[in-house]
Amino acid sequence: MKKILLINGPNLNLLGQREPGIYGSVTLESLEHNLKQIAEQRNVALTCVQSNHEGVIIDQIQLANRKYEGIIFNPGAFTHYSIAIRDAIAAIDVPVIEVHISNVHKRESFRHHSVMAAVTQGQIVGLGMKGYELALFALTDE
Repeated sequence: MKKILLINGPNLNLLGQREPGIYGSVTLESLEHNLKQIAEQRNVALTCVQSNHEGVIIDQIQLANRKYEGIIFNPGAFTHYSIAIRDAIAAIDVPVIEVHISNVHKRESFRHHSVMAAVTQGQIVGLGMKGYELALFALTDE
């Protein structure tokens, strides 16, 4: 059975209540539940983690090495400036797909650049919660 790690970064614990015009009304708990159901149908074990703390996210990425076959990662605001998280991704052998619920390229200019993009397998932006599903499919399709 493949194992995939889902990491959601800062403020994503507020999904469903934080700026619903941008992020929608689906809660983090609902997102995780739905994605776990899809994973089970594909014979995939999905572990979900959310943290508002950079060091916790770095620890999770480092611990994922050789333990998971892929990581779905929404780094939230860390996308734009966390060289430490970027370096943690670069240091492991696990493919990472970066996901953003909103289209960051249609938002404020500071959101247009991802320091993670160069070290991830791919990036999915602007497709809402569907982006997480697409990342799961990309990491688990044979």
